[in-house]
Amino acid sequence: MSLSEAIAAELKHEAAITRRLLERVPEEALGWKPHEKSMTLSMLAGHVAELPDWFSAIVKQDELDFATMDYKPLEPTKTSELLEAFDKNVASALDVLQGQTDEFLSTSWRLRDGERIFFEMPRSAVIRSMTMNHLIHHRGQLSVYLRMKDVPIPSIYGPSADEQV
Repeated sequence: MSLSEAIAAELKHEAAITRRLLERVPEEALGWKPHEKSMTLSMLAGHVAELPDWFSAIVKQDELDFATMDYKPLEPTKTSELLEAFDKNVASALDVLQGQTDEFLSTSWRLRDGERIFFEMPRSAVIRSMTMNHLIHHRGQLSVYLRMKDVPIPSIYGPSADEQV
């Protein structure tokens, strides 16, 4: 199995779990945040929905430079917006992975802000750390937000207190 096939399989698995959480985001609580320093539920869920879109930048560009970006984060006002963005971004990520060789995924990629270089690693490592691990991290935060709003948490890697699947 190639790197791109393995990454795609993992993305499909993690995306299915993530989508089940996003489906449960209550629209009436999108402006809520658990602490003054925390993101709102809308901002956090929007970030989770956007993360798979980073696959395209990692595959299609040699670097991402925050200094040259005109980025406006997704702040959905409806759960359907979250799901639409997430589904589109996962489909795009799977599409961009198709046919990528192990050799190409081993080539270097950089994240920077102007002159400041945050890191430079092989693309496959960036996909794992900056997208997959980052997605799983924020999905964990999202599950805590939902628990605090008394939303039943779906099974993630096994049963939850709400779902014994």
